[in-house]
Amino acid sequence: MKRSTAPPSKVSPRIAALQSLGWSELKAMWKELFGREPGINNRKYVERRLTHRLQELAAQESHSDLLRSNERRIRHLLETGALQPKKNGALRTGTVLTRNYHGALHSVRVLDERCFEYCGRQYRSLSVIAREITGTRWSGPAFFGLRNPSTKDKP
Repeated sequence: MKRSTAPPSKVSPRIAALQSLGWSELKAMWKELFGREPGINNRKYVERRLTHRLQELAAQESHSDLLRSNERRIRHLLETGALQPKKNGALRTGTVLTRNYHGALHSVRVLDERCFEYCGRQYRSLSVIAREITGTRWSGPAFFGLRNPSTKDKP
């Protein structure tokens, strides 16, 4: 199957042009991207699916290193049943940690390696957030399930 990819900056015009293409041109593009003709004669569906495929191919091109990393992690999970530990133990920016505590759902967003957001305020430590939620001293990583509460940090 031949794949026609375009740099991400060229995907938007291709997607915008889908509405002006004739049905035969849409079917030809479908065949180029999927290797066969569409099994449905619904133009709106075909346009939406082609849009998704064009975006998917652009993402594969611009984020290939992330996709390879995810594929390795998924393979490891399927083979061992366990997630690979992070190389440096750091959380990725944008990760949202959640914990249901006494019937209330608490969410913390990772802003960077040492900065977290909880209830619209920034904190430098997960432990401070855990203490605010529970009213007692907690290991923040243990509270949010990042490690076993009995596990001590190793030097």
